[in-house]
Amino acid sequence: MTFPTDRPAIWFVTGTSRGLGLELVRQLLERGDRVAATTRSTDRLLTALGDGVDTTRFSPLTVDLRNEGQVKQAVRETTERFGGLDVVVNNAGYGFLAAVEETGDREVRDMLDVQVVGVWNVLRAALPVLREQRGGHVVNVSSVLGLTAVPGWALYCAGKFALEGLSEALAAEVADFGVDVTIVEPGYFRTDFLTQDSLVLPAGITEHYPAVRDMVGDHLKLQGGQLGDPVLGAASIIDRVVSGGGPLRQLLGSDSHAYATAKVQALLTNLDATADTAPVTDFPAAV
Repeated sequence: MTFPTDRPAIWFVTGTSRGLGLELVRQLLERGDRVAATTRSTDRLLTALGDGVDTTRFSPLTVDLRNEGQVKQAVRETTERFGGLDVVVNNAGYGFLAAVEETGDREVRDMLDVQVVGVWNVLRAALPVLREQRGGHVVNVSSVLGLTAVPGWALYCAGKFALEGLSEALAAEVADFGVDVTIVEPGYFRTDFLTQDSLVLPAGITEHYPAVRDMVGDHLKLQGGQLGDPVLGAASIIDRVVSGGGPLRQLLGSDSHAYATAKVQALLTNLDATADTAPVTDFPAAV
């Protein structure tokens, strides 16, 4: 994709009432771009942005991303109001902390509905526009926990691992249409992601996972001390889209890079350990 330089770009961003999504919207509006921002509460979004925001190029939309009809209507309203679509940012998501055994069926479905089904709904609605115009950019905000997993984060990791796989396949599918795909993998950012207002905890816990309970307590205490600056994070995402090119994955934060590097090293160790045993299940080579 060649980022438009002769007019304001048109962005469709999900999950915008707080955190990285909110900061992204704020900076895009300051740039003078046109922004459609989905949220579960436009009142909360507008309050968070404050009174000084120029709304002439802003379209806040109340959308349940799990509802395919609502998503299609939101994309349609965006293209009709702004005359097109350049960049789609799938940012909506939330944290959930519990052991696998403590995670209920409804909790699993709710998480995957937002982090996987919701993204798929947005893509099905937006990709025809980008494909027909032979250009655009999809930014899927994952996490370093889409590359590696830690105890207590299983459900969140499951959603982000799925998003990573979806995004890798998508990138190959749409490349011939001039559509770029970026997977953003933040580490810990100083947003309200780790507050009790944002994190979801299980309906019931057991006495068998004290380490998970300790981890939850440590994460709640971490709030306000995270390494990542959301202002710099949003700016980096915008820079990546504006400049174009670059690798498929955009890691944000030295903590993210360290986690990812450790995962790659662990995978290499695993591959080395199975190099001799992996071929034993092959059919014998034809003579």
